Amino acid sequence: MANYLGIDIGSLTGKAVIIDDNNNIKAQKVIYVKKTPLKTVNVLLDSILPEIGIDDLSKITYCVGTGYGRRKIPLANETISEITCHGTGAHHVMPSLRTVIDIGGQDCKVIRLDENGNLKNFIMNEKCAAGTGRYLELMSETLNIPLEKLGPISLKTKSPVSLQSKCSLYAQFEVISLLGEGIKKPDIAAGINKAMAERVINLAEKVGIEEDITVSGGVAKNIGVVINMEKLLGIKFKKLPVDPQIIGALGAALISRKSFLKKNS
Repeated sequence: MANYLGIDIGSLTGKAVIIDDNNNIKAQKVIYVKKTPLKTVNVLLDSILPEIGIDDLSKITYCVGTGYGRRKIPLANETISEITCHGTGAHHVMPSLRTVIDIGGQDCKVIRLDENGNLKNFIMNEKCAAGTGRYLELMSETLNIPLEKLGPISLKTKSPVSLQSKCSLYAQFEVISLLGEGIKKPDIAAGINKAMAERVINLAEKVGIEEDITVSGGVAKNIGVVINMEKLLGIKFKKLPVDPQIIGALGAALISRKSFLKKNS
């Protein structure tokens, strides 16, 4: 049985997916990145290979790497951009998708797909952390709440604040000031998520938005950001049938199988 591996090394998390000859997911893993991309890859492999009953890399049929650290994956047979991998992965699990908003730790990408899953257009913001997962990480640290609770706690507000700062650093100072004024954390969290959603949608509108739409990446798990984006567009987003964080790695695994079959046809 073949084992096609996709590895996605981002700035905050590392992801791995193994699929079989029929494109079915055999195993998947998401971890926080380690000190180096190579260390992240080793930890991923040590945790995912036992799940399919192997401990020998020679039993990996083919591997494609993607993401921020893709060129630091020693076992990768080839590397592919994360834009292509996210488009491929998203189309595979939901062929009706035409727009994929991927919010990673260091950047935000809006990807437009045609009916065959091919890339039509994309736009990427990587100049400022304000529209990325890093922004939410900084804000949750400032509020002293776990990152995964930033979304749910924001839904408890009755008086959401409006953050004025566009820069992550200034926004952090603004949040500290609001806390000093006695503003409740749910109210501030709601303002943080709304500000994040506004930046992402402003970016998305530059490349054009077409339904169906979904969100991939870790920020897809922040219900506060997703709800605010839906309100801004007046569109209900499609929920992916798999973990939104593995979409890039899944796309890499699918491309891995396709590349292997093409080279060995």
